[in-house]
Amino acid sequence: MKINIDIRDLFGEVAQLRLESEIDKLGFEIDTQGKQVIVKKGNRLGVYTKAENIEIHIQKQVEIYRALSFLKEEQLPVSLEQKPCFDTLGYMIDVSRNAVLTVTAIKDLLFKMAVMGFNMCMMYTEDVYEIENEPFFGYMRGRYTKEELKSIDDYAYELGIELVPCIQTLGHLENALKWGDLAKYKDTSSVLLAGDEAVYDLIERMIASTSDVYRSRRIHLGMDEAMDLGLGRYLQKHGYTNGFEIIKGHLDRVEEIVKRYGLRPMIWSDMYFRLGSEEHFYYDEACSIPQEVIDHASEDIELVYWDYYHKTHSFYNDYIEKHKQFKANTIFAGGMWTWVGAAVNYPLFFKTSIPALESCVAKGIKEVLLTAWGDNGAEANIQGFLPALQVYAEFCYNGKFNLDCVKERFKQCIGEDIDPFLEIGQFDALPMLEHLVNDVPNPSKFLFYQDPLVGLFDEDIKDLERKSHYEKLAKVFEKHSKSSKQYSLLFRFYSEMARFLSYKAELGIDILNAYKEENAEKLASIVTMDLELAIQYLSQLRSTWRELWFTTNKAFGYEVIDIRLGGLLARLESTQLRLNQYIHRQIDSIEELEVERLNILRGKNVSGLEGAYVWANIVTANKI
Repeated sequence: MKINIDIRDLFGEVAQLRLESEIDKLGFEIDTQGKQVIVKKGNRLGVYTKAENIEIHIQKQVEIYRALSFLKEEQLPVSLEQKPCFDTLGYMIDVSRNAVLTVTAIKDLLFKMAVMGFNMCMMYTEDVYEIENEPFFGYMRGRYTKEELKSIDDYAYELGIELVPCIQTLGHLENALKWGDLAKYKDTSSVLLAGDEAVYDLIERMIASTSDVYRSRRIHLGMDEAMDLGLGRYLQKHGYTNGFEIIKGHLDRVEEIVKRYGLRPMIWSDMYFRLGSEEHFYYDEACSIPQEVIDHASEDIELVYWDYYHKTHSFYNDYIEKHKQFKANTIFAGGMWTWVGAAVNYPLFFKTSIPALESCVAKGIKEVLLTAWGDNGAEANIQGFLPALQVYAEFCYNGKFNLDCVKERFKQCIGEDIDPFLEIGQFDALPMLEHLVNDVPNPSKFLFYQDPLVGLFDEDIKDLERKSHYEKLAKVFEKHSKSSKQYSLLFRFYSEMARFLSYKAELGIDILNAYKEENAEKLASIVTMDLELAIQYLSQLRSTWRELWFTTNKAFGYEVIDIRLGGLLARLESTQLRLNQYIHRQIDSIEELEVERLNILRGKNVSGLEGAYVWANIVTANKI
């Protein structure tokens, strides 16, 4: 379709040039002889096709891309109006947990966000950006150069998306503080030494660096989960000090720095709430925040209420009200459940996100963020995250959740069916799990990595159906891989992961049972068939995982995946060797299989099942 569209008068030449360079991605050509598109500013998004022209009304520049996505030939004619229920619709990218997205991948993502209607993107960078005179900050971690970040910021700006830095100025800095040159700044292994002048010089250089790169005058300062604040070098230097006193003094100093740079700061809100909880628990419904904490909290430091866990309106309503005790603006941040393994837990995303967004509307929250954390190695690829963005976008522009609407819009915005992406959530949906009282179990991770001989979680999952579940998923994703135009590699990865799991998930228990039964024939079959196939399938998966990683991420961080998969391959081979030695009477027993298995993920509550989220705690009971 050829159209004639000009937004220079509204948004300037830069916006026009970017629109013209990107519009072919939407299926249009700019042609002065084409149908005239009249763009006006209004108080809502409107798209109206008429005989002589097309009229578009938008509030924000970025909405031009969302508006145009409704004008595909097969959708005409169009007459629609949408009033966003949130002023800020943002997406936070975690590029600090090994998967540092390439500039190209981020720009591709930003364009998709623009088509959906997002007007803010947050870059979560713990140590992956440059700071003056700190060469070890982000060393060998794939940190972005200033030029790279400026390029990303320019592109976002030209689309009409505000790119906001999200850094850490208190905790979550273990990757930086482990280096000798930076150890002088630490209180504990991950927390900065509050009250130390050298630390505030470091923080000023952090803020100077980001302020120089990003156009936005907003900045996220982090400040979350510093539970051991004041209990390391601070304790040695000053003795025990009340946590509020430390936080108060530290925040005052950091606020003074950001104000000198003309910035509008925000922080994660949990440290305030932990101060009001006897258990230092963020989501303690009985928490009572001391009035002195509320009174001292700056009205100029916005609070980000992050909650990825709850499933009821009552909890979200209550916690939004608790945040309203503070004078500062409250922003809500929900979670995509991308951090429990290589598969997004979409069922849990829906169960937690919809009531959260509905409560935000009911309670007048005007800014929301969708976060995509990459804890423990960022094993899930960002290509699989797109449905969650569409859910947030359609909720924002329609004021409610409608899955059919989300599916239709995903097809318009991404050009693919959404269902194959949503089926990624089935990796952790083993049959029978729904009957257990559970705390986000992630069998696709702990069954994948657990040792075939040590089998830490064998006792926990012995009664769960595993093999047939993953066999079905392997076939499903093989089909998706063949039919997808853009994401064939992503779905091939999940097909191969499921195929490997269909063998690996059974191995430990099958080996243990055959050993206890002294069934040498069964053990021999496991060696020559099951283990051999598992090794073959893991080798293929490793190759595909590598290819997928490098389509979106910098090289740094992949070595962790290689180490994990290489280690697993080695353990499968060692298991073959040990079983063969036992079968051929070269050893009298296999020590690991003589140990009685204990419940770990079920504990004393055998009707419940927890998750195992950290690779090092899955593969061995020993120290890595």
